[in-house]
Amino acid sequence: MTVLSLTASGCVTVHGEREVVPSATKSEATRALKDFAEAYNAADKAYDPALDAGRVTGALGAINQAGLKARSVNYPDGNPQHVPLELTDAKYTIPKKAGWPRWFVADVDSNRDRDNGNQDNRWVLVFVRSDADQVWQAAYLTILSPSRIPAFKTDKDGWAEPVAPDSAALAVAPRNLSEEYASYMQNGKPEHFKDGPHTSGWRDSRKKDANLPGMSTQYIDQSLDSDDFAPLGLTTEDGGALVFFSVRNYERQTAAKGLRLKVHPDVKALLTGDVKSTVTKERVSSQAVVVPPGGGANAGKVDVLGRLTGLTAAKGS
Repeated sequence: MTVLSLTASGCVTVHGEREVVPSATKSEATRALKDFAEAYNAADKAYDPALDAGRVTGALGAINQAGLKARSVNYPDGNPQHVPLELTDAKYTIPKKAGWPRWFVADVDSNRDRDNGNQDNRWVLVFVRSDADQVWQAAYLTILSPSRIPAFKTDKDGWAEPVAPDSAALAVAPRNLSEEYASYMQNGKPEHFKDGPHTSGWRDSRKKDANLPGMSTQYIDQSLDSDDFAPLGLTTEDGGALVFFSVRNYERQTAAKGLRLKVHPDVKALLTGDVKSTVTKERVSSQAVVVPPGGGANAGKVDVLGRLTGLTAAKGS
């Protein structure tokens, strides 16, 4: 289980706010990142989800809160290996848009990697807020090598361009990504996802695990694309988009007659019911993808750059 103690982007009009303005100032973005890091460190040190609950939401919030809850059960005295997270060299991409929600992307260096090598990476965080009275919350996180982060389209003042959820300018509209990715993971269709570790590779590993000795495993994937889990996208320089979206995954393991399933402590901490022969694990998965421009039969394939998955619940039967 990945533990990180760590909507829609179209023109939405709320309270009559129709003016197209930057979603945040750079100082607001800087403060949002600082507040997130401070809350993350407090929660990670104490293994207390309440300490950063107000600074996370959406897919990242679901993964973060469940992970902290599990660790709080297994480590009631807190995190014995806590190392403060440091986020530096921040680069902010802030779109101009009308109404709420508003959001921006922070591309930062963390102290969780090795710089200047093949293990060098960047944390790409998406911060959102639904109204002027709400604090900024981190909704998505993906960890990418610097070369994998696309260049964004910006205007003369440096502001980015959001992608409408129903955009027809892309190979796949952002609002369809969750449902279509869930479908692809189930049956391999639609076929407009590029082969890689988070697509064909993930499907292959599932097939290998489906019928291990003494245990069978079934997988169900469902779209997760409303409210705080809605997709968010920014136009890239080539006319495509970098889009963040969520899905929900279920993994049902059933032991052969006479055998008993082994339950990991982190799973047990989130478990309801008694494990007699079956355990069903529920996960939330967030993806960062590059969607090429242009629709129709000749459109390019969606490239899944990164995926963050975490256990959020488990049920025994």
